[in-house]
Amino acid sequence: MIRLLTAFLLLTTPARACDLALLLAVDVSGSVDTKEYRIQMDGLAYALRDGIVADALIEQRAEVALVQWTGSSRQRQTIPWTRIDTYDDVLALADKVEADARVWRNYSTAIGEALSVSLSAFASMDHCLRKVIDVSGDGVSNEGVEPATLRSSLNAENITVNAIAIETDKTDLTAYFFENLITGPGAFVMTAQGFEDYPEQIKRKLQRETTRQLTYSAE
Repeated sequence: MIRLLTAFLLLTTPARACDLALLLAVDVSGSVDTKEYRIQMDGLAYALRDGIVADALIEQRAEVALVQWTGSSRQRQTIPWTRIDTYDDVLALADKVEADARVWRNYSTAIGEALSVSLSAFASMDHCLRKVIDVSGDGVSNEGVEPATLRSSLNAENITVNAIAIETDKTDLTAYFFENLITGPGAFVMTAQGFEDYPEQIKRKLQRETTRQLTYSAE
């Protein structure tokens, strides 16, 4: 009888709520060479393994996915939504990120298209309290729909877009991302001074994103 009751409770008890759905959107456009792609993926894995980030993901029962993006019609979710309940889950996700093979190279930069695909990826994530897209990029959008035109759709779904601008020339990419890309409560841009600075800055960015629930308000 006790075994039957336990089985019934396991079947009828709702799954733990998800406090954070985090989608990592990685630039694989033509301006990103093989070494720079590797820096991005290794940097993301390094950031995920950070103690502050790992603790926050576990505490928030986070679900994390990854999209590779470049020119129009070339965006793909290469890592599906992955539930984080334990440190082993974090480490397994970091390993997947490190091993994620590049899908495209030598194409344009369609940030709006990346946002559109990322928005669609959240269709099954209504059970998560916070929804965040983390965009990494090293250039302005030069193809497809303008990223700013997606803001109303993203806001309607309560999706926040943050960005890390990888500055590689005299273009003020940080300002461009601030004016054209980010949206939502507390949205922010962080700056990496070149790809070599990316691992430390993406770690700081994920620390800020994943712990933001401490001050987050739906107002």
